[in-house]
Amino acid sequence: MRNFDFIKHRKLFACISAAIILVGLLCNIFMGVELDINFKGGTLLKYSYEGALVDTEVSEFVKKHLPEATVELTENGESGLNTITITMTTDLDSKTQTNFKSVLAKEYSNNSIEEISTNSLQPSSGRMFFVKCLYAIALASVFLMIYVGLRFRKIGGFSAGVMALLALLHDIIIAYFVFVIFRIPLNDNFVAVVLTILGYSLNGTIVVYDRIRENRNIMDKQTTIAEVVNVSLNQSFTRSLNTSICTFIAIGTVAVVALINSLNSITSFALPMTVGVVAGFFSSTFLCSPIWVLWVERTERRQALQTKKAKATNKGKK
Repeated sequence: MRNFDFIKHRKLFACISAAIILVGLLCNIFMGVELDINFKGGTLLKYSYEGALVDTEVSEFVKKHLPEATVELTENGESGLNTITITMTTDLDSKTQTNFKSVLAKEYSNNSIEEISTNSLQPSSGRMFFVKCLYAIALASVFLMIYVGLRFRKIGGFSAGVMALLALLHDIIIAYFVFVIFRIPLNDNFVAVVLTILGYSLNGTIVVYDRIRENRNIMDKQTTIAEVVNVSLNQSFTRSLNTSICTFIAIGTVAVVALINSLNSITSFALPMTVGVVAGFFSSTFLCSPIWVLWVERTERRQALQTKKAKATNKGKK
């Protein structure tokens, strides 16, 4: 792997990434994205029950009293209980919730209906919460870009920071597509996934940038930036790969266990995070630095051209 030319194949890596994003965009267009009650507002009612219930019968009964409701029955769910989950896009007041619970418990008196949780949020509050989460993500991204720019100012801090930010956005978009494709409603776990990926992916990028900074100091001054980055990527590849494999196995195991046991609240974090780990390794190793080289090379050519024109102008004046 030490002789692999990352810079030579950067167009291939960029095309792979672009193809994945294109597929994700198509899925987003045709499948759409679901918003959790925390973001779109509405009501979530969850009850436990004993014995066996028929999905269609419970759904018909619930919709007689709550016409807009969506009903889902789960056997041995997250808490080890059989649960009835009712979601609505409207905000139910406490009195209506209490009355409905009484009616439901009476209709299924042999099944020991018990309330587990209720959550009601106005649509305007849900939208406001979603916007605030986006602000938090944007603010964190900007601060991370500034940090990278200041820390690596000796190797072109601003451009390095911008490339790091683009790599982070790439990983966030990939994680978002996981929510779309697997029909996971966007909830507060989405924010947790994004912020975790921001930190994880940036760490991989910083490892490479650190190596680039060290190599520029110890390698011959005539060595091109492409050669320096290529050597640095080869030197840090094994470390980055091993770290990503360990993280992938750990979080992937959690995702599999959560899927098997229908632990939706854990799945909505672990599954996108598993994909995010892979995306973070790919962007840090194969995209960020190789594309950054392209920026630096163009900047150097532009500066050389300006210097050449300036010399020609001065020579003409003489």
